[in-house]
Amino acid sequence: MSIFQINNKEKCRWKHCKTSVFNIKFHLIWCTKYRRKLLINGIDEELKILFEEKAKEIKIEIVSLEVMPEHVHLFVSCAPTIAAHWIVQQLKGYTSNVLRSKHEFLIKKAPSLWTRSYYCESIGHICEKTIQRYIEDQKGK
Repeated sequence: MSIFQINNKEKCRWKHCKTSVFNIKFHLIWCTKYRRKLLINGIDEELKILFEEKAKEIKIEIVSLEVMPEHVHLFVSCAPTIAAHWIVQQLKGYTSNVLRSKHEFLIKKAPSLWTRSYYCESIGHICEKTIQRYIEDQKGK
């Protein structure tokens, strides 16, 4: 069972755990090393599955996700006890290990899959739809 529960009657923005009610969401972006276009030819779809697997394991919800050839956008919801930097660390580390062990060309193209940096913005309720639309529209650009 998840650390937080979503209201079953309606998918409301408020989440609950034993001692708190919260709505914490982050817009996260990070790039491949040297912004190389490595997330193509099926790697992008595999990456999405890996993100979902790890999100379930670390008890966060991916609200929106888009994989571009050289960067990713994630819009995640989490409990107040989880830090954004930890989420990024977990997702980047897991996906890099799995993808680089399965695809030798990733090792040849860059010394690591991801850059060390990332972008993080906390998002309030008013901006949620705007951020989701922005992420979903990225593929069309």
